[in-house]
Amino acid sequence: MTNPTHARDTERGRYYSDPLGGPDLVSVTNVLDTSVNKSMALVPWGVKLTVEHVLDNVVDIARLVLADRPALTREIKAVHRDARERAADLGDRVHAAAEARLLRAPIADDPEVAPYLAQFDLWLASWGVDIDEHVEATECTVLHRRLGYAGTGDLMIWLPTGEHGRLELWLIDYKSSATRSAKSVYPENTLQLAALRYAETVLLPDDTEQPMPRIERTGVLNLRARSHALVPMPAGRDAHRAFRGALENTRWLHAAKSSYPALAAPSAAARSIRKAA
Repeated sequence: MTNPTHARDTERGRYYSDPLGGPDLVSVTNVLDTSVNKSMALVPWGVKLTVEHVLDNVVDIARLVLADRPALTREIKAVHRDARERAADLGDRVHAAAEARLLRAPIADDPEVAPYLAQFDLWLASWGVDIDEHVEATECTVLHRRLGYAGTGDLMIWLPTGEHGRLELWLIDYKSSATRSAKSVYPENTLQLAALRYAETVLLPDDTEQPMPRIERTGVLNLRARSHALVPMPAGRDAHRAFRGALENTRWLHAAKSSYPALAAPSAAARSIRKAA
C-alpha cells in the first residue's frame, strides 16, 4: 500500500491526519477493508495457491511431514499471505512508476514493473494524452471532514469521451494484477471511486486546499504485464450512499470493545436465599 501525505497506519487500519488539526479521518480503503466481505474471492484463491504449492513441492513436503511437522504447517499457512504481500508490493511499485511518469520524475530500474509501465505508456498514447494539458492531478489526497473520511485518488485526467469528443474530467484508480483479466473489476471499486469523487476538498502539495472539482466520469485502469483496459464504473450518488453505510459500520466497529466482563453464576448461598424467599 502506498503512503500518501498525512496517512498513517494504526491498530484500526489507516487513518489520515487533518492538516487543520481536526479529528483523524478514516481512509477509504480502511472502510472497505473493514466493512466489505471479500472472503468469496480470497478463500478460493488462497486454497488454490496452497494446493499448487503442495503439489509443486511434494517431495520436500513429504520429508517435512516426518522431520518437522510444525515447520511444514508454518510454511503452508504462509503461502497465500506471502503471495498477497508480493502482489501488494508490486502494486505499490507500479503506482509509484505511473506517478513518476506523469511528474516526469526519474523511475527506478525495476524489471518486474517495466511491462506494467509500458502498458501505462500505451494507454496514455492511445488516448493522445498530453501530460501538461490533460493531467489535472496525480496521487491527490481528498478529504470529507463532515463525514470523517479521506483518501487518495490515483489520477484526475481530461479524456475526450463526451459528445463529439468533448473533454470530460475522469477520476481513475489504477489496479495491477499478474493473474486477473484486464477487464475484471470488483464491486467495491465502485464504492472507492464514489467516496473519492464526492469528497469535499482536495489537498494541494503545499497543504492548501481547493474544492473538489466536478468529476464527470470514473473508472478503473487495469494494468497487466501484456494488456491494459480502462473500465468505466458507475460511481454515482447511490454508490456514495452505500459507502456511507460502510463508513458508519466501520466507525461502530472501530469504537466497539474487544472484550467484556464475563457474567458469573450466583453463589450457592445466594441461590439458597432466593429459594427460601
